[in-house]
Order: sequence, then C-alpha cells, then structure tokens
Amino acid sequence: MIQQVEFSLQSHRKGFHLITPQVVRYLPELPDKGLLNLFIKHTSAGLGINENADPDVRQDLESIFNRLVKEQETYYTHTLEGADDMPAHAKSILVGASINIPIRDGRLDMGMWQGIYLCEFRNDGGNRQIVATIIS
Repeated sequence: MIQQVEFSLQSHRKGFHLITPQVVRYLPELPDKGLLNLFIKHTSAGLGINENADPDVRQDLESIFNRLVKEQETYYTHTLEGADDMPAHAKSILVGASINIPIRDGRLDMGMWQGIYLCEFRNDGGNRQIVATIIS
C-alpha cells in the first residue's frame, strides 16, 4: 500500500533546522513496517538526516557549506534572483531533495542521535513544500 501527503513547512532562516517533530505531525498513522520517502519541491533547499542533540553541529554544517559554496563569486552567471540564489542551488544539489527513512513498529526507525533536517540555503526561502510517501 502507498499513502502520500503533501504539507508546507513554515519559512526558516538560512541554516540547518531540525524538523522531525513537524514532519511526524503531518504524517498519517504509520504502518507496522515500511519506508518513508520525503521529497522537497524546491531547488534552493534540501533534506538531510544528522545529529539531533548538539546545536553546534548545525552551526558547523552552516559554516562548512558557506566555505564550500560562497556567495557573489564572479564566475556565477545565474544572478538575477540575488546573491544567495546560485549558491543555494549548488548547496541543494550537494545535499539532495529527498531522504528515505525505514518504518518499524509504526514509527520512524532512526538512530537515537538522528533527526530530519531542513537545509535552508536562501536568506528568505519562504514556506517549503514537502511530499511524504509511505510505502508499506
């Protein structure tokens, strides 16, 4: 059986944000076992799974990504939507637009220290649309 829901996440500032509770709130009752796929319908943000306890990890990831992909590089040609747009596209493709999470005993089967991240790469990205597909 396949179930699918789409929901909107409120706007977040640029950075890495734990969204596990928000995602779980929008999901229907989960099956005993299966797979959850989350897909973000945007090209300047991404989804990931990482550390859910120490907020320093989120800040360090932000620093790393900003060093890897800088704003206002002279070689960018896609510049009409602001200095943060092309770097946001590059960061998004590095992180990816979807993640898969196993479902076991009617819950997301992640590790104790894992959480779902919204990786927001725009200064003002706005609300983000997520499609959740549950396969059981």
